[in-house]
Amino acid sequence: MVLWNAGLTGLIAFIGYVMKEKSDELQRVSILLNKTREEVARDHITRAEVREDMRQLIDRLEKLDHKIDKLIANAK
Repeated sequence: MVLWNAGLTGLIAFIGYVMKEKSDELQRVSILLNKTREEVARDHITRAEVREDMRQLIDRLEKLDHKIDKLIANAK
């Protein structure tokens, strides 16, 4: 009977140890995932920012187009 109790105690202790290790690993992975999400959100731009940048680019191209038109008109 003592041997049986010792065996069960050892088995339960081993299962508890494995569960704690897995729990710690899961917590570590969860923290890394949250950090990755923060970095991805920080490094990417929003649609509004893209639209604003495109608007500025188009405005500059239109100004350049007007200048070229003036140069062509003056050259004639």
